[in-house]
Amino acid sequence: MAAAVRQRSAAARVALAVCAVLAFAGFAALGTWQVERRAWKLDLIARVEQRVHAPASTPPGRTEWPTVNAANDEYRHVRLAGTFLHEKEALVQASTRLGAGFWVLTPLRTADGSVVMVNRGFVPPEARERSARTAAEPQGEVAVAGLLRLSEPKGGFLRKNDPAADRWFSRDVQAIAQARGLTDVAPYFVDAEASPAASPAANAAAASSASDTPAWPAGGLTVIAFPNSHLVYALTWYGLALMVLIAAWFVRRGENAAHADTRRTEDARRH
Repeated sequence: MAAAVRQRSAAARVALAVCAVLAFAGFAALGTWQVERRAWKLDLIARVEQRVHAPASTPPGRTEWPTVNAANDEYRHVRLAGTFLHEKEALVQASTRLGAGFWVLTPLRTADGSVVMVNRGFVPPEARERSARTAAEPQGEVAVAGLLRLSEPKGGFLRKNDPAADRWFSRDVQAIAQARGLTDVAPYFVDAEASPAASPAANAAAASSASDTPAWPAGGLTVIAFPNSHLVYALTWYGLALMVLIAAWFVRRGENAAHADTRRTEDARRH
């Protein structure tokens, strides 16, 4: 019976040791993965900062549309020219530092006949109708500078776009273009820079003044923020791996003490 007990005890120790090794390896691997993710995120932030502050360049044309992607193109500083199709604009629900309201997405017909959706900026609910905005709509050939953004398909968090009801919760370029009967549309949109008359600062000041009327829409509200908590996650996973090692050491120490007590007891019985 004593031999059977010792055998079961040895099997339990082996199983416990295997679990400890697997747990340590898993936690260490997750910590290393977070370190790698942190390096990737820092590189992404550096690349985006470089794109944002670079001189404006021509956005990808038709032949380049299939290769447009977030890694190489998101937040590129671009400049394009064309004619706005104001009657086909779409309002997309937005929450900004100026409050809740809508993004004004207006198609821009370029010289080659293709269309690029331009986010002209933010309007509050009282300025959602074009007739309610005091600023004159740009007419004829215009130049637009801003940041290239990728389409946001399907909708927002827990809210799906409803093209039939013309309710939009994300800037889904393809869906909006289809709802507006547009073809030959780029797979991205451009967040327009703020004009001096419709900058966020100017509109915030005008909104607080009874004598001035804000010039909506207000551009230049692109938020560029990349959460970077990977170091905290890495330290957490490595800390858990260390706790497994400490726990294994205490268990081993307890076993050694128990074996020593058993040997002393057996020696005492023999004598």
